[in-house]
This record gives sequence, structure tokens and C-alpha cells, in this order.
Amino acid sequence: MRFTVLWTPSAERQLAQFWLDADDRGVLRDAADRLDTALAEQADSLGESRSDNVRIAFAPPLAIEFEVLEEDRTVHVLGVWSFTPPRPTNQPE
Repeated sequence: MRFTVLWTPSAERQLAQFWLDADDRGVLRDAADRLDTALAEQADSLGESRSDNVRIAFAPPLAIEFEVLEEDRTVHVLGVWSFTPPRPTNQPE
């Protein structure tokens, strides 16, 4: 069964600011789309557990903090941030 994904106003503002500042908006759009799709399909097992119903998930260059309400089948995205994934250690610079 699918989850309904809702972004809090503060998370929407954070994402909008990343969008405005992005050098490559396509990469940012793809990451946000991957997160939305994954949340809708598997929010209860996506990413890493934090506290209570809160989890985090990554889709470079974005990461999100979200709350899963299984009884309502809803997900609330609480925050979003950008990050640079670490470079594999066996790759030359």
C-alpha cells in the first residue's frame, strides 16, 4: 500500500532555496523525484531510523528527514539538506 507524501512548508522552502542556488537543476529535480517516489512506495523501510517515527534518506545531492505515520499511511518531510557524497577511496583524484 502506498503512502501519501506531504512536505512541511519549511522543507518546501529549503528545497526551493536549493533549486534557486543550483548549478544543475536537473540533478536536483531527479534527486527530489527519486525521494518522492521512494517515500510513496516504501517510507516505512526507506533510509535510516532515527527517533520514534523519524527517519532520514539520501538521494545525492539531497538528504531528507521525514516522519512516517503508518496508521494514516502518510509521510511528512520535515527537512531537506544538500551534501556531497564521499569519493570512493579507490578512485584517483
